[in-house]
Amino acid sequence: MSPYTTNCYLVMLALCSAATGNLIHSATAAETISFYGYDNCLQLKNQQTRVILCPAAGGRVLEYSLHGKNALYLAPDGAGAIYKPGQRGISMTAGRFDIGPEQTIPKHPQLWMGRWEAEITGPLSARLTSVADAATGVQLVRDFRLDPRSTKLTCQQTIKNISKTPRAYCHWSRTFAHGHGICVIPLSKPSRFPHGYVMYGPGPAINFRPEDPNIRIRDGFLEIIAAPQYPKLGMDSYAGWFAYLMKNDIMFVKQFPTYKNRVYNEVAGLTMSIWYPDRPMCELEPIGPRENLLANESASFTETWRLLPYPFPAAGKPVDLAKVSELVQENSN
Repeated sequence: MSPYTTNCYLVMLALCSAATGNLIHSATAAETISFYGYDNCLQLKNQQTRVILCPAAGGRVLEYSLHGKNALYLAPDGAGAIYKPGQRGISMTAGRFDIGPEQTIPKHPQLWMGRWEAEITGPLSARLTSVADAATGVQLVRDFRLDPRSTKLTCQQTIKNISKTPRAYCHWSRTFAHGHGICVIPLSKPSRFPHGYVMYGPGPAINFRPEDPNIRIRDGFLEIIAAPQYPKLGMDSYAGWFAYLMKNDIMFVKQFPTYKNRVYNEVAGLTMSIWYPDRPMCELEPIGPRENLLANESASFTETWRLLPYPFPAAGKPVDLAKVSELVQENSN
């Protein structure tokens, strides 16, 4: 959407609202802004939460904040970076989305780093649409909607098969939150993995009986309290949520559907993954089931994000797992 079209939309929205006696305050109307070196970003904002979407590079979320505290990690050297075909990858941080499976999908830099089309679809909603990607044979559509009264952000990604042959992909979220937090993941039984998770490494190996002092199982939860020996971890939990506690006293919650009777085509059959290096970011990765798409078919996967105030535990003090679970359930409507 061009800036002119976006502005026309906002004017019409305000006029229609005024006619019905419901004038929308500017603080809660979607608008186009400049942010992190990019023009024409889309902002969704209510009284406590701000979301900034970036169509210029990868169709990602640059900011998801509670009272001014951004839950997403933005690399200092990535501001305004634009992908040009043929060049090496640019710095892609913050709220990234992708499709998999990771080990077998063709390289797709236009989807991952390229320019997307942007459209404001409502007072607190927007749509980002990718190019038609020849490498994968798909086009991606991402719809975002911010709840007017809370931090609830609905993120839906739709995979469209634009080719003439069947395609099999899956949703793969790759959100960079701030590093050095604590992951809390409810486990479900039965699991294919003896410890409820696997660890990737060294090299291409997948360890299905990992032991690491920074990972523990307690009261039915998997806790990652610091960077493990190898950073990539995978889980097959069907609980449909996990929480990430950050040192800025925010708990980032992701909720997503899981399907016990469907195939998950990541290499280890994962429903989610965590990449936790000893670096400034931690990658939070819900994974969808395999979508077998015939020509012109599409499939969607929806994540629900929330930011909740939660004091980061003092050194040596354990997380109150019951309280975390209670907060998630209380805010699940």
